[in-house]
Amino acid sequence: MNRYGTHGKRGRRGATALFALTLASGLLLTGCGGDDDASGAAKDTTVDSRRRGSAPMPAPDRPRGEGGQRYDGGTSTGEGEKNGDSREIAPDPDHLSTFALDVDTASYGYARRTLSEGRLPDPATVRPEEFVNSFRQDYERPDGDGFSVTVDGARTDDEDWSLVRVGLATRSAEGRGERPPAALTFVIDVSGSMGEPGRLDLAQEALGTMTDRLRDDDSVAFVTFSDEAETVLPMTRLGDHRGRVHDAIAGLEPSESTNLGAGVETGYETAVEGRREGVTNRVVLVSDALANTGDTDADTILERVATERREHGITLFGVGVGSDYGDALMERLADKGDGHTTYVSTTEDAREVFCEQLPRHIELTARDAKAQVAFDPETVAEFRLVGYDDRQVADEDFRDDRVDGGEVGPGHTVTALYAVRTRPGADGHLATATVRWLDPDSREPHEESGDVESDALGESVWDAGRGLRVTATAAYFADALRSADGNRGSLPGAPGLSELSERAEGLADRTEDEDLRELAEAIEQADRLA
Repeated sequence: MNRYGTHGKRGRRGATALFALTLASGLLLTGCGGDDDASGAAKDTTVDSRRRGSAPMPAPDRPRGEGGQRYDGGTSTGEGEKNGDSREIAPDPDHLSTFALDVDTASYGYARRTLSEGRLPDPATVRPEEFVNSFRQDYERPDGDGFSVTVDGARTDDEDWSLVRVGLATRSAEGRGERPPAALTFVIDVSGSMGEPGRLDLAQEALGTMTDRLRDDDSVAFVTFSDEAETVLPMTRLGDHRGRVHDAIAGLEPSESTNLGAGVETGYETAVEGRREGVTNRVVLVSDALANTGDTDADTILERVATERREHGITLFGVGVGSDYGDALMERLADKGDGHTTYVSTTEDAREVFCEQLPRHIELTARDAKAQVAFDPETVAEFRLVGYDDRQVADEDFRDDRVDGGEVGPGHTVTALYAVRTRPGADGHLATATVRWLDPDSREPHEESGDVESDALGESVWDAGRGLRVTATAAYFADALRSADGNRGSLPGAPGLSELSERAEGLADRTEDEDLRELAEAIEQADRLA
């Protein structure tokens, strides 16, 4: 029952909308792993197939039978607007779903911040996969590098519709001895907007604590940007220099406008100058991403640093802050920079990201990871992937290792959720899921696959195990926030926000999990606002 991967971007056809879909790719920000020199050069030949048409190339086995439909999600084109929407149905009669792995969680964090301020989030900023992946799962973990995959599901209240979960896990972050040293270049927004409470002050406090927790053989550099960019601390080995690092953090002060492009460019230049052999080299961008000076487009910003990004394998980790936040720009920067995003709004969030997740998940266990799920047309009439709208990959590019996938480190779990309509009375094989990735050092490809049978589906999502219930709750919540009235979504069996709030509250009470308590509170806030 294992396997997971990436989803292919194909042409969408007219909206025959049966109901919306949206998933969540999250997980704690475990996207803090870069890669060493040996894994960087192949990026020169990377092909981006996420906007091309595709023909089916199943993995590992071609589905049996004919018929059925496949859903293709929409494409985000910028903040506040969509070229497509994951509520549309593509009537292509294939039974494959292919996408790049994604461990971003910023969308969920920003939605919680917005709701706490008495506002419903802009539906364009709600990415269900990031809601889902914001919660840890108890999937079985592999012994070594690579992935384990778990496939399960349960039926909904809508006739013949089920939710099927594909879960991916890497090895435990604590299971392989000491991590490699890290060389981290922090690119810190000190524009005027960062002077508001909960922005630069929050980042300074967390960076100070992180400095004390990093190892002596780790190195850090600081680049600040407002109307211009400046390297305020070149790459510095911590060792006996922690006082110097603390002084640099204390000296950060907000000033002018936001030239994010200059900041990223100078940050990469500083990272290359301070680059160390055999360590994880990474750029960490801390910003509200409200660029208003110089380059403001993610593609052009990162094209200027393409050589450093591709040749040296320096990945980008985006940390969003602020009640006004450039969500779309930060997401695009992370996607183009082979990295990940998260969002922090409290001191606890910031300490978790900088002090726990970043140091703990600094290494990389898989490059260019993709997943492909093949649904059996003898048992499946149609299916829809929830979310991952911007991470789809053409089906035939699943085994094309030049095509960009996702970078994943140890300690990650990733979840993809599907709405699946089974044929009446159908019994037998339901789906095969396969994950493919490259070894971060040797770049050798590896695959794992697993199956799920229709009789393995539980009778009710709400009577399923904790993990599936958490996934369903987060996905239904995101789906409701993306719906027109902000109350009831259109995934199969979608409850109203009031009922969903009660279910989340009960789940939090039984598990005594603070993350689920916060989820329940966010749903209750959305219910009041809707």
